[in-house]
Amino acid sequence: MTHPNRDQPLATLLVVSRFRVAALERPGFVEQAEAALAALTAQAGCLAASLGQATDDPDLLLVRTEWVGVGAYRRALSAFEVKVNAIPLLSAAIDEPSAFEVVRTWDGTAIATAPSGLAEDAGQVGLGDAAGPSIRSVQP
Repeated sequence: MTHPNRDQPLATLLVVSRFRVAALERPGFVEQAEAALAALTAQAGCLAASLGQATDDPDLLLVRTEWVGVGAYRRALSAFEVKVNAIPLLSAAIDEPSAFEVVRTWDGTAIATAPSGLAEDAGQVGLGDAAGPSIRSVQP
């Protein structure tokens, strides 16, 4: 997806949700996470998904997804299968910010910059309010 006012692709969106899961609850959590990831990866714009575990805390797990942009992720959350299979799991995550735009990437030789897909007033408007086309990306 490209920015409406630029030829440059929009920043991808990385969503990381962390969970505290006791050892006895882990099998049920893994089963629920697999269903959630299957529902999410079936949505348009999902680039990757994974379930991870902390190497130094056996009760800390995460669900990670990557999206072509913030719009794809938001649209995916309204899909029926996601509402049934992913939203219950995601709502049990540790209460902290979980969605991050990837505005700078390194490939070993160069740094690439992608513009944000968020509206300029994204943090100030609600449903039914008008929003602007973009915000400035992270500046050096």
